[in-house]
Amino acid sequence: MADARAALGRLVRDVPDFPEPGVVFKDITPLLADPAGLATVVAGLATAGRDAGGGPCVDKVLGMEARGFLLGTPVALSLGAGFVPVRKAGKLPGETHAVSYDLEYGSATLEVHRDAVAPGERVLLVDDVLATGGTARATADLVAACGGEVVGIAVLMDLAFLPWRENVGEVPVTSLVSVG
Repeated sequence: MADARAALGRLVRDVPDFPEPGVVFKDITPLLADPAGLATVVAGLATAGRDAGGGPCVDKVLGMEARGFLLGTPVALSLGAGFVPVRKAGKLPGETHAVSYDLEYGSATLEVHRDAVAPGERVLLVDDVLATGGTARATADLVAACGGEVVGIAVLMDLAFLPWRENVGEVPVTSLVSVG
């Protein structure tokens, strides 16, 4: 984990006042462009989907649009699990479950295909930043609607100054860096 934290410190840049004044955007594009840093971070995130012996303990990895796609897909591959994209409303072609929720600076609706997670499947949620926990909570609700079980959340960083724990409850969270 220390290597992953070092990679994040080196390869994630802050962009002040984006997408609106007062928000500090965490730009992960330098991380994505660095193969060694990306591999280190993916390995760190994948630990959330492994049991005590190091073997995979999840059937699916769900990545939330859009940066969760970029991180969740290689995490799924490293775990030998399937990957499921969680999309914004109207982006999936089949029948979907939908959940609307509040973000730290707006609101959104997420959808997942109704057959994306089979009943009883164990799921790891992957995203870049855990802020208010609204996106993670909405995604967990989508998993529950499919009959699956969220066994963990893995993120590059959590914003410790925001009350995300209120939304994610007791679900185990693996965060490579906590931003205070």
